[in-house]
Amino acid sequence: MKPSLSLAEARRLTLVAQGFTFPKREGKANWTKISNTINQINLLQIDSVNVLVRSHYLPVFSRLGHYDHATLDARSFSNKKRTMFECWSHEASLVPLELHPLMRWRMNRALNGNGTYGSMNQFARDESEYVKSALDFVRRNGPTAVSDFPDSGKGAGGWWGWSKGKMALETLFDQGLVTTAARPSFERIYDLTENVIPSDVLQKPTPPESETFRRLMELSALALGVGTEFDLRDYFRLPVAETKVALAELLEAGTLIPVSVQDWKHQAYIHRDTKLPRKAGGTALVSPFDPLVWERARAERLFNFHYRIEIYTPAEKRKYGYYVLPFLMGDRFAARVCLKADRQAGVLRANTAHLEPHADATETAEALSKELLLMAEWLGLEGVEAGAKGNLARHLKAAL
Repeated sequence: MKPSLSLAEARRLTLVAQGFTFPKREGKANWTKISNTINQINLLQIDSVNVLVRSHYLPVFSRLGHYDHATLDARSFSNKKRTMFECWSHEASLVPLELHPLMRWRMNRALNGNGTYGSMNQFARDESEYVKSALDFVRRNGPTAVSDFPDSGKGAGGWWGWSKGKMALETLFDQGLVTTAARPSFERIYDLTENVIPSDVLQKPTPPESETFRRLMELSALALGVGTEFDLRDYFRLPVAETKVALAELLEAGTLIPVSVQDWKHQAYIHRDTKLPRKAGGTALVSPFDPLVWERARAERLFNFHYRIEIYTPAEKRKYGYYVLPFLMGDRFAARVCLKADRQAGVLRANTAHLEPHADATETAEALSKELLLMAEWLGLEGVEAGAKGNLARHLKAAL
């Protein structure tokens, strides 16, 4: 590997590492393909917005095309088929069971009063007896929704408007004492961890933190292709000081190699097993919470693509729309489109469509129209309707 990379080379490294190698997205992907994709990117970030589809379903679709939602649900929330579990990773995420030992560092810190969330640490100290009673409740009653729990009224907990019962259950989740047994209608159902995670996984030894951080930094490097210290740390939301130590150790061992990237201000790193591909990319609509774009500054560094999600922006101040997905075309983002699954009408609505300055309108609209039709079919919708807003809207209407 060269000691310096052009921006195009850095993009190719990233796209290949993230599974965008112009994959053939024909037919319905089976679990083997789905599992391979998830293992390559390590996790699926969860988000509650459902205007299109829950965000954790989208990264698999972006890379593989059509697959059955129920297949992923069963592997995430069915004890008979479970190969994934939910935890705090890069935010709340679904993570392969094999990584459970590496995720325990955060749980153990929370148990010791030094978890990621200060408000939750404080609640665990101030309400220690109440938290114990919540654990006893789950132990006696089995899978528990917040609505099953005493003190489930809104606002009592004082954090994100959570009730006292919700706060206790989330504290136990943070500590790894309970975990997600199921998510019917997206509501988290809590149960004792030993009732959900297979015993052979729980019996695997917990690595020392130093080993954990080295391994997670290595996984980050493999998933990103190339990244700065912050990029590598952010993938699993690792602590700063420990990350710097782990990085130094990985560099000394030759596991990570320093490289410079064109126009990047900070030092970058690649894994020693990384090889520079001749081509990379694909055609895909990408979730706002996909690892390819979830760190907005990195997306701008790599793709010259300034992207922000405008869900919490007042409607009159939104530039591109409510739930906007970037459109990958080749090795660049060529457009962005605001999408809504109108399930009552049975259509996928492309409410706005905007072209990036470097892209050709006709070519992009043709490719985007095919991707939207593929997504509509995957979501069980009958077709696509394009709105009139955006500098690509007219071309997209014509292509559809």
